[in-house]
Amino acid sequence: MDPHLLRTFVSVARCGSFSEAAHELGSTPSAVSRHIATLEADLRAPLLTRQPVTLTTAGARLLEHAGPLLLRLDAARAEVERLGGSGATRLTLGTSPLALAPRIAAALERLREIHPGVRTTVRILGRQEVPAAVARGVLDLGLVDGPAAPSDPLPPPAAGGLTAVAVAESPLVVPLPLGHPLARRLGLRLADLADSRWLDAPDTAMPLVRLRALGRTGGFRAGPTYQGTDVRGLLTLVAAGHGLALVPHTAAEGVPGIVTVPLIAPRLTHRTELLHGPAVDGPARSLAALVTGDGKRYA
Repeated sequence: MDPHLLRTFVSVARCGSFSEAAHELGSTPSAVSRHIATLEADLRAPLLTRQPVTLTTAGARLLEHAGPLLLRLDAARAEVERLGGSGATRLTLGTSPLALAPRIAAALERLREIHPGVRTTVRILGRQEVPAAVARGVLDLGLVDGPAAPSDPLPPPAAGGLTAVAVAESPLVVPLPLGHPLARRLGLRLADLADSRWLDAPDTAMPLVRLRALGRTGGFRAGPTYQGTDVRGLLTLVAAGHGLALVPHTAAEGVPGIVTVPLIAPRLTHRTELLHGPAVDGPARSLAALVTGDGKRYA
């Protein structure tokens, strides 16, 4: 199968429209239609109905295979391009905002001593973007974070074939505006806050849908939606009274206008994990050993 035709097929299946897929691909509807027809002729099976655009049984099965196939192609291209580059050693680390803790910065500094010529790029991405970018080979390593019961792993990423290794766990706190009625508490239960208004910030705090699942209630009124990766901006909104959030204590230390109260129930921790593909070597392997503290695994 021609990967170019396969990408066109995935785009049409996702958009549910030949014209929208053409716009996404920078092509024309007639060209997209030709690509689909060519792919169907190659596979000797109809993949899509035309009006409306829906997947056939064969098309649904192909779509299941298409994602992993294209991911592996992207990863292979990225790896070969790195090996065939200018000779400079490059490392790209992607991290969700709250996963970039001081110990990660210290590990990057130590990496410079071990590999003096390495050119490192750090990219701050949303939580869902990091695993996909690692699977495609765009990132050498990824760091993701989220709430979990103590010692429990995070939910496995949707992108298959990735290894997840624990990096750190830290307490979760609720930052509150100065003068908030609960600001003098020594600890807070999530149930105490079910009637409060919360910022919906899926990339920088606990998502509302997760809060409601943990609280087993339909409460946790939605305040403004915060789309972005700037943690300080999120806490500025908390300080101004726009809503609450749940973050690791290190993220809220020293932020003016707020006080932090530990979360004591349910028993949760903020967990950070390292993600990588099946092959990790060179500076990426060294950094993996540094951030996980698992020198035996990455010897």
